[in-house]
Amino acid sequence: MKDKPGKTLTGNVILLSIVSFFNDLSSEMIMPILPMFLQSLGATGQIVGLVGGLRGSVSSILKVVCGYWSDKTGKRKAFVYAGYVTSTVFKLLLGFSRIWPSAVAFSALERVGKGLRTAARDAIIADSMATQRGKGFGIHRGIETVGAILGAVMAFLLFWFFRLDFKAIIFIAAVLGFASLVPLRFVKEASSRPQDITLQMGIKTLSRPLKAFVLISSVFALGNFGYMFFVLRTQQFFTGKLSVAVPVLLYVLFNIFYSALAVPFGIISDKIGREKVIIFGYLAFSVTCFGFAVFDSLPAFIGLFALYGVMFAAVDGNQRAFVADLAQQQFKATALGAYHTVTGLLALPAGLIAGFLWDTVAPMATFIYGGSLGLISVLLFALFARQFGLRRFPSNPSS
Repeated sequence: MKDKPGKTLTGNVILLSIVSFFNDLSSEMIMPILPMFLQSLGATGQIVGLVGGLRGSVSSILKVVCGYWSDKTGKRKAFVYAGYVTSTVFKLLLGFSRIWPSAVAFSALERVGKGLRTAARDAIIADSMATQRGKGFGIHRGIETVGAILGAVMAFLLFWFFRLDFKAIIFIAAVLGFASLVPLRFVKEASSRPQDITLQMGIKTLSRPLKAFVLISSVFALGNFGYMFFVLRTQQFFTGKLSVAVPVLLYVLFNIFYSALAVPFGIISDKIGREKVIIFGYLAFSVTCFGFAVFDSLPAFIGLFALYGVMFAAVDGNQRAFVADLAQQQFKATALGAYHTVTGLLALPAGLIAGFLWDTVAPMATFIYGGSLGLISVLLFALFARQFGLRRFPSNPSS
């Protein structure tokens, strides 16, 4: 008996959103305290940058391979399940770290799970909302980020009111991560035949506009060094418990704006075109970085963390949806995996460059670097849009 496509596929988006909700509830208890946890173990700014880079790069090495195998075998759910299990196990091991090298290793290996699951999960979402992908990815990112908000709030409550240390918070987060596996059980895969393809074939058949967009998003990824330097910059201006509490609360604010705007930006991109929304997000990132380079007051930090959330809402889900729009149906997971791999691998040099500038020049240099590459990405987008005709590709293909 075949499932009704509309109800089943929409249900898949909701179920995967709930899975990501619980995973992010767990992860985001750790994320706002991770740079401070690393510093407490003796890590420098360059080590913090290394961790941020490794977390993006380790997962990205697997994304294109796992995306290809998902397309080749016709299986999605197995990769998603393996990914969430792996992430949860290494979160637990991170709590046992007593020196920064082990924390670096476990934090990086936790992202192996992301590499296993992301392309296959995004392909399920893309197939589930074929005519409203911006909305589908927006729903997923929005619900996921609600979990991120609650996770960061829980980290603050456990630190401020229950006086738990970083390790205790990480252990609690890891235990909560196992809850993400429950709703995943009810996700239904659309029947899909194995594809007689090779990884080289899948990558070679990527459209020219898609390759152009991967190039543009790669330049942006090289400057998008991650949230940890924003947290560390804020921490510099506070002392005592406030040096932990204020960055965590500002991280909550970032996620509130991200969660609230992810769906609206997805819907807007369905109507006016993804490229316009993505360009706006790139500009918002540049303003955020330049703001951190110039301002050092609490009101400024509040506004900048809010704008950082706006940027994520505009860019994160819509870049994925744009890749899905430009990809051929039979190579959708491969295309998403290739995009995640190329942009994610650049997270390592992005983090290392940001950490080097932080330690050897000044924190201001880190933010000027990021803001400048954001502007360059906007200029490249305009250039390639004319050269390759990106604007002629519809946001709602009939695939």
